[in-house]
Amino acid sequence: MAFELGVYHFGELTPDPTTGAMMNPGVHLRHLVEQATVADQVGLDVFGVGEHHRTDFAVSAPAVVLAAMAQATDNIKLSSAVTVLSSDDPVRVFQQFATVDLLSEGRAEIIAGRGSYTESFPLFGYDLSQYNELFAEKLDLLLKLRDENPINWEGQLRAPLIDGDVTPRPDRQIPVWIAVGGTPASVVRAAKLGLPLSLAIIGGSYQQFEPFVDLYRRAAAEFGHDPKKLAVSIASPGFVDTSKQTALDTSYPYFQAGWMQNHHQRGNGVPMPRRAYEAQATTAGAFFLGGPQEIIDKTMAQYELFRHDRIMIQMGFGNVPQKDMLRAIEILGTEVAPVVRKEIESLKSSQK
Repeated sequence: MAFELGVYHFGELTPDPTTGAMMNPGVHLRHLVEQATVADQVGLDVFGVGEHHRTDFAVSAPAVVLAAMAQATDNIKLSSAVTVLSSDDPVRVFQQFATVDLLSEGRAEIIAGRGSYTESFPLFGYDLSQYNELFAEKLDLLLKLRDENPINWEGQLRAPLIDGDVTPRPDRQIPVWIAVGGTPASVVRAAKLGLPLSLAIIGGSYQQFEPFVDLYRRAAAEFGHDPKKLAVSIASPGFVDTSKQTALDTSYPYFQAGWMQNHHQRGNGVPMPRRAYEAQATTAGAFFLGGPQEIIDKTMAQYELFRHDRIMIQMGFGNVPQKDMLRAIEILGTEVAPVVRKEIESLKSSQK
């Protein structure tokens, strides 16, 4: 696949750090659709929305939001980021994303994960002690749903399906990525199944994640898959503006507010001092944070290490104002993406 650049958002409802005002969920959802529209217009490749089930997030039904985006866009891929498959019904997940895929004429994706937040488990009646077992079994069912209809399937944690007729059917096989936050077993699972890997790097040095990408490709080969045909995506927070200083000044107050309120379970926020935020903007830091050249340099440095296929930036975490978000998306699409694509294609050509 050609190298892709995208944006994702969790739809967090962080109070404004200056006024304390809380954004209306409906306004925020419409803002997300507008962001996806601009991302499509400036030539970005992917837009993703997350899934959370708390009052400080607007997106609990990502497929519904993606369906709205499908009607407002023409070319951009529309992805979950992530689908918390462990506490969902794979039949409904398949039906919802098949619907988005049909509405968008083949642009839907599922990034499936176990979920780093746990509020959805009691909400939907699942036992957290079965955290791993639920994901493994439901992923097995979701993948079988892609390939068969009617479907016959039996597991341990839900009723079997006997000649189940699951519709609508998309016109193609919907891509399913596996989201990983740094667990080797999850990396190996993706490799064994021959599924693309979405690796979340949300702090520290991105270089510490090289062993996970290496493990993924080695394991894929051991399980009989061609590693060159399996895509790797890097997902990290960030913000882009006309300069590094402007990016820091614009985004930091909102990021800090969001990091405290939304980053972990309610009541367990993590402080992010300005110096720590700036450290993430350095060459070795995980965040895609700066002006166009800093984002280009960070992307190319990561590409030298990972030889990956996509970056996804969690843009404007903590509800950066919409005018600043739209400017950031435009800069990413018009000033960063063309340069990155050209440089990576040049590298690939020189290595043939």
